[in-house]
Amino acid sequence: MLQLQVLRQQTEEVKKKLAIKHFADPGLVDTILSLDDQRKKLQLEFDNNQAKVNSASKEIGQLMAKGNKEEAEAKKQEVSSLKSTLQPISEKLGEIEKQLHDELVKLPNLPSSTVPAGKTPADNVVIREGGKKPILPAGSVPHWDLIRKYDIIDFETGAKITGSGFPIYKGRGAKLQRALIQYFLDFNTRAGYTEYLPPFMVNEASAYGTGQLPDKEGQMYYMNADNFYLIPTSEVPITNIYRDEMLKDSDLPIKMTAYSPCFRREAGSFGKDVRGLNRLHQFEKVEIVQLVKPEKSYEAHIQMVNHVEQLLQSLQLPYRILNLCGGDMSFASALTYDFEVFSAAQERWLEVSSVSNFEAFQTNRMKIRFKDEKGKPQLAHSLNGSSLALPRIVACLLENNQTAEGIVLPEVIHTYFGGRIIN
Repeated sequence: MLQLQVLRQQTEEVKKKLAIKHFADPGLVDTILSLDDQRKKLQLEFDNNQAKVNSASKEIGQLMAKGNKEEAEAKKQEVSSLKSTLQPISEKLGEIEKQLHDELVKLPNLPSSTVPAGKTPADNVVIREGGKKPILPAGSVPHWDLIRKYDIIDFETGAKITGSGFPIYKGRGAKLQRALIQYFLDFNTRAGYTEYLPPFMVNEASAYGTGQLPDKEGQMYYMNADNFYLIPTSEVPITNIYRDEMLKDSDLPIKMTAYSPCFRREAGSFGKDVRGLNRLHQFEKVEIVQLVKPEKSYEAHIQMVNHVEQLLQSLQLPYRILNLCGGDMSFASALTYDFEVFSAAQERWLEVSSVSNFEAFQTNRMKIRFKDEKGKPQLAHSLNGSSLALPRIVACLLENNQTAEGIVLPEVIHTYFGGRIIN
């Protein structure tokens, strides 16, 4: 959530940055400021009347002590009249504060100055590429055919049990999933991230805190009976660990990593781009999250991007890093770098990670603060990244490493998998 002082002090700059994100209603900024003016006016009126009540009440005690009962009674009538004004002011103030909050949460985060202009994924800017695209042997096939050939993932039975987009991993497929999860977690913890195993459901406050609510695109699975949400990523529960916390300057940076299944409705997704493992309703992912001092957040973003890049390099996958344009960024992000790996059999790039800096957008919602060296409270900055999302990594590992002998896995996961090949 954007801070009111930023909207007030940098109104025209805010509108310019909202335009980069193609926000449809820049006039909402003026509406919010008008509501805030009303709120301030009502608060001042309430405070002034309350001060008069307090002053008059004090006078009553003094008059009674002096035996001036008539004056004291008159003053009591004055206090009663003043008190009668407080309730309607308080009620109106509550209404305005709720309206102000409801409008404020509609504003997306402001993009960083390094975010390119643009509206669609075609406008994203490639930062760099790495790895070598494989030359596949004759007769190579996409991962959905390899899955059937080696009998490692069962889409049909998963659909019978739950529905489309909920596959069953079996045998070596399940073992590969487990191996990759363990490798990713070990890679992250060696880099100083503390591992967590969080709940896979969160309450409304947690989903609101990281910006998943209000759910404008209808992507979250909701359990009405308990008012819980299935998590779309472990970023949600582990960032909320520090919700409503006042940290010490020395606590930062905080580096966290977690594995979780992820649940996304993926409403509106269809066509060839969702075939096989390309898009699922339930999938596994390992996440990294950092809470840092504001002046360190862009340095931390670079570190996290380099960390994910090294992980992909260790898997020997061809990749590219993109700086997302304003129109392709998430609601809460100030800067996002996407990682895509090249699927040789499909001959297309597949997104496998997003590394984002949210600045104070999430922490303002969650009230994650720290006291700086002078003891002054400040909002921390939050960042997160996929490290990594498994389905498309698995798809590319299968496709890019297919040989006549079988699927030759990268060396770094041989020990985790208990072998070097799927055949």
